[in-house]
Amino acid sequence: MGEHTTLEWTPDFALKWSDFQAESNPAVFEDSHSVIKYRFTWTVNSEKIDEQIVFFIEDIRLFVEFHPLLSWVRLSEANDSLLSHEQGNFDLAELVKNENLTKLQNQFYSKHFPTRGQNEAQQKQFAKEDSGKMINAEVEKLQKLYDEKSIKYHDETNYGLEFEPQSKYDLIFRELRR
Repeated sequence: MGEHTTLEWTPDFALKWSDFQAESNPAVFEDSHSVIKYRFTWTVNSEKIDEQIVFFIEDIRLFVEFHPLLSWVRLSEANDSLLSHEQGNFDLAELVKNENLTKLQNQFYSKHFPTRGQNEAQQKQFAKEDSGKMINAEVEKLQKLYDEKSIKYHDETNYGLEFEPQSKYDLIFRELRR
């Protein structure tokens, strides 16, 4: 595990307490804390239309990553129920991704965007930079949506202590792993 700085969500991967490598924070009320972020890749191409270079974006891929070096647990409180709740955070991020990926892709696919730069080489370089910034702005919105849903998840389940609401989420997450 030591060589991994992030763990990518897959249906068959489950978090372990050893994945929570940061020091616990005695100043907060939480018994554990997961840092989960989105990472993306994409392809950008350019073409000349009416003597102007334009770029278009293809193949946007989005990944959910857990950050072990930023995530922690208060060892005295580490138990299976809390670990299951933390896995739920990871699963929730994947669920939010799945619910929003097509919308994100559709904002960019089959569209042409103008480039900047004084020559073709510069324009192609700026196309890569500008397309990354455009996608990143949308991924930041997705991260904010996940953060809001994560707060709701914590509140509704009381960090996994409320059995009935946690069970409802667990059913949703189980479907995600099929």
